[in-house]
Amino acid sequence: MKLLICAAGRSKASPEQALAEHYLDRARAIGGQVGITGAGLTEVTERKKLPPAELKRREGELLLAATPPGATLIALDEKGTSMTSEALANLIAEQRDRGAPALAFLIGGADGHGDEVRARADATLAFGKATWPHLLVRAMLAEQLYRAVAILTGHPYHREG
Repeated sequence: MKLLICAAGRSKASPEQALAEHYLDRARAIGGQVGITGAGLTEVTERKKLPPAELKRREGELLLAATPPGATLIALDEKGTSMTSEALANLIAEQRDRGAPALAFLIGGADGHGDEVRARADATLAFGKATWPHLLVRAMLAEQLYRAVAILTGHPYHREG
């Protein structure tokens, strides 16, 4: 099963982008031990200047189009469920064991997710009640994906960090 972060907006070279790639690389390096065949980041962008509601709808279309067929969709949303690292590891293992080809985590644009993404999401996830910069959310999510894979492999990272 592949782990995929799908995010609205393009990032430029930055420490946050480098950190996200660092943790995705680490997840890929150990993921094969537990049936994780890849981990990556896909960015989508609407280049047209659109009113906020239309932009949110369009970004949702692009995010959904970027997800592999049959993927389990997890929308990151401020009203989502907070989850421990162990619970995330269990979610990944459950989806892997049921044969999901991918687990796609969707990060919306500045105005969040539109109704279509919320309706199609299998679950929602929040990183607490605070609002985080989107580039930092990518890095935080990538770290949590690596941590979850480390938990599944029995790697000591979870207790080191």
